[in-house]
Amino acid sequence: MTCENCDPAIYFSGRLVKVSPDFQFCAMCGELLSPELKSIKGVQPYPIKPNIWDQYFHRICEAVASKSPCLSRKIGAILVKDHSIVSTGFNGPSRGIPHCGRDRMLSDVDLGSHLLSIVNRTTRSLIDTDCPRRILGYESGTHMELCPAVHAEANAVIDAARKGTSTIGTTLYMNCIIPCKNCFSLLINAGIVSIVVDDTKVYDRHTQYLIDNSKINIRRFEI
Repeated sequence: MTCENCDPAIYFSGRLVKVSPDFQFCAMCGELLSPELKSIKGVQPYPIKPNIWDQYFHRICEAVASKSPCLSRKIGAILVKDHSIVSTGFNGPSRGIPHCGRDRMLSDVDLGSHLLSIVNRTTRSLIDTDCPRRILGYESGTHMELCPAVHAEANAVIDAARKGTSTIGTTLYMNCIIPCKNCFSLLINAGIVSIVVDDTKVYDRHTQYLIDNSKINIRRFEI
């Protein structure tokens, strides 16, 4: 999905196209630049300078992510307004609820026996150190009923709600790709106006539908 900055249809000689420091991505929408960029005489890629606020907030996202107990991947999210942090969240289960691990997974008789039959063929330590859905061979984003975690961006919105703080007009920073459909819907209703992520990869076609019909601006970190 191209924007006015990187649309090949409006390239012209002498035009400046804002790109990431590595000259690979559009600085406006985060999409990969078209190969046509290099073939049109006079078009000049103009690398943007690193954004010090992006660098700052990205480091905070990584610090928040380090608190996640998730055995699959650790994600941190922060909501920001006027360069001030409104709330934070990492992916993990609800307060007081055990995360994935031997005790929780084996408490489910059917799932536990299935997991044990698999790890017995490899190594029993897997059940303590790896995501149960990965052990079972499920694709990312599937069989979420087995996951007790709440996504980082949802927890950031929940954190603001617990403190009685408005999320309207905030920007979401996350050290991952664009949020999934359910979380994206939540962000729309929470009044988030902008999302900054590591990669503008879209989770699935259902998420793309929401992106196309919402006013939320999405871009990559400029770091």
